[in-house]
Amino acid sequence: MDYLIVKWLHVISSTVLFGTGVGSAFYLLATTLSRDVRATAVVARMVVRADWMFTATTAVLQPLTGFWMAHRIGLPLATPWLWTSIVLYVLAILCWLPVVVLQIRLRDLAAAAAREGTALPPRYWTFFKWWIGLGVPAFLLFLALFWLMIAKPSLGG
Repeated sequence: MDYLIVKWLHVISSTVLFGTGVGSAFYLLATTLSRDVRATAVVARMVVRADWMFTATTAVLQPLTGFWMAHRIGLPLATPWLWTSIVLYVLAILCWLPVVVLQIRLRDLAAAAAREGTALPPRYWTFFKWWIGLGVPAFLLFLALFWLMIAKPSLGG
């Protein structure tokens, strides 16, 4: 029973992690491209909150539940699909951490522009390009992780 509860937490937290990331990215992308500074300021503020409330907590819960389940069933971490998953997860998190910092900067720049009644400044657009540049690989890495968790391929081993 403990295993099923932890597995359920693992699946739910992966869904929340991925869903929050995709949803937040969509809304920040769409509002930024609309060039509606007030809307962008509101959405950027909410994206930062969502990252701390949902993404950060589930990003910690994922490896904890995953390692616990592997240990519980005696699955070696060197199992090819599991080891590949761990590597991809670390890479995804390494993309996500700078994204968090960028989102805070985007939030602050959008809020200042909204207060001052100006357009989003050039610095916003520079950070935004970096945000996209790190977000796309993170998205693709998480897609690969979902596939590995479901398929559990031998990966030639």
